[in-house]
Amino acid sequence: MPYPHQLGFQDATSPIMEELLYFHDHTLMIVFLISSLVLYTISTMLSTKLTHTNTMNAQEIEMVWTILPAMILILIALPSLRILYMIDEINDPSLTVKTLGHQWYWSYEYTDYEELCFDSYMVPSTDLKPGELRLLEVDNRVVLPMKTPVRMLISSEDVLHSWAVPSLGLKTDAVPGRLNQTTLMSSRPGLFYGQCSEICGSNHSFMPIVIEMVPLKTFESWSSLMT
Repeated sequence: MPYPHQLGFQDATSPIMEELLYFHDHTLMIVFLISSLVLYTISTMLSTKLTHTNTMNAQEIEMVWTILPAMILILIALPSLRILYMIDEINDPSLTVKTLGHQWYWSYEYTDYEELCFDSYMVPSTDLKPGELRLLEVDNRVVLPMKTPVRMLISSEDVLHSWAVPSLGLKTDAVPGRLNQTTLMSSRPGLFYGQCSEICGSNHSFMPIVIEMVPLKTFESWSSLMT
């Protein structure tokens, strides 16, 4: 969960999100170094009257400022491609859940169980209980086992939606007539919140997502009660 005046990302819950945070810090450090060098060069040029006429024909400098940016781009591109392949990789998921976007709620179906499906609506502000979060709480949470690879099949029945949970590093579009998939795995139990991240209409921000990660035995008990 984010907290007031938070400047950084939410705490990583999945291995993918941890890799994304590492890549963000890696890229931000490169940007910081480049910005510092450019700021130093500009300040030096503005604060001194000394000029060197030979720099206009300095082939060595031109070689440096051509090769160095190319090397920096490679240092950014290689980790980025690695994470992209990791996100698309699916390693024999133990559970498959299909989610459909509607205006203005989500419906979920556990395809490995018979008749285990439900709709998930946002809880109105007037019905919230103490400790529940406004505009983020739902009447039916998505209960999933932790430390277990889960495949999410995502689609929509009306307009474009986007199923996103920031702490898990997930953001997959729900497109009518198209079935997208993504995988998730939580390294710890807890409640993780998300919202529709596509401007699908005036009430797109009222489509919250709540994932409850529990131990495998707790999930089996919950699934037996639901079916």
